Amino acid sequence: MSLFSIFMIALGLAMDAFTVSISNGAVLKKVRLKDALLIGAYFGVFQGLMPLIGWAVGKEFQQLIMRYDHWIAFILLSFIGAKMIWDSVHENPCACKETVQPTDALSSKTLLLLAIATSIDALVVGVSFAFLKVAILEAAIIIGLVTGILCVLGVYIGRTFGKLLCGKAEIVGGIVLILIGTKILLEHLGLL
Repeated sequence: MSLFSIFMIALGLAMDAFTVSISNGAVLKKVRLKDALLIGAYFGVFQGLMPLIGWAVGKEFQQLIMRYDHWIAFILLSFIGAKMIWDSVHENPCACKETVQPTDALSSKTLLLLAIATSIDALVVGVSFAFLKVAILEAAIIIGLVTGILCVLGVYIGRTFGKLLCGKAEIVGGIVLILIGTKILLEHLGLL
């Protein structure tokens, strides 16, 4: 898989965490660099670790389903992308209604739970990476860094424009994941 594809997957995966970071920025009374970096670190580390865990699990079952790896990647990425779009359209994915209290936005417990919840998709992508023989350390670092950087930016964006951007980042991320899954399938079928 090319670096560009990994980067695009990283962008798609980062959208949940980016959206939550916008939410955090929107509810904080004052955004300090150390707070934005803390949020970026939590999300970036978990987004980077989860593909490693998924990859390890996927490696265990690789021989059993190697003939279907491209279909698995397509289905998983498409499912995750469609779920992101569905959630964005049918639920309240960010704090437009300020569901996070300002005092809780930076607590270790809150950040840990949010980081785990937003990185489950990265775990599933890690499983598909095992079947696609992706260089997992490189991919995990890229995913973690992209997520961390976007989350730092998201905090500042949330402070300034949080209410305007609510929900749109997840739609874009979902579309990107579906397109990457389709590209993988078409390449393995020899149609691209």
